[in-house]
Amino acid sequence: MKQPDYTYPKHEKLKSKTTIDRLFTEGKTVAKYPLRLVYVPITHIKGGGTLQMGVSVSKKHFKKAVDRNYFKRVLRETYRLNKHILTDKITEPTAFMFFYQTKDRLTYEQINTKTIQLFEKFIAQEGL
Repeated sequence: MKQPDYTYPKHEKLKSKTTIDRLFTEGKTVAKYPLRLVYVPITHIKGGGTLQMGVSVSKKHFKKAVDRNYFKRVLRETYRLNKHILTDKITEPTAFMFFYQTKDRLTYEQINTKTIQLFEKFIAQEGL
């Protein structure tokens, strides 16, 4: 059995402005409160791989950059540890944007549990 890859290399980071714009115009959504995942298929990823992930925390809910950065770090970490759920099922290159959408300050464990549920809901929704 293959060991899950617990890394978040540079080629998996969503940086392309055009891809991010496509996510907001054409992207499909799956949500598991307070997390939301917006995704769109893309043509290819430089450096290989099948997915690119970006994270976002609302300035409306967290005024201080320190707080936003904390939740972005938590989202990236929960993605890194649970991305095997997605990579085992996804075959074509896909871009994801991962949002934290509440004022509530959930613990790391709560966010991790919700992330797993969100990824499983995505797989069920896409029929993978």
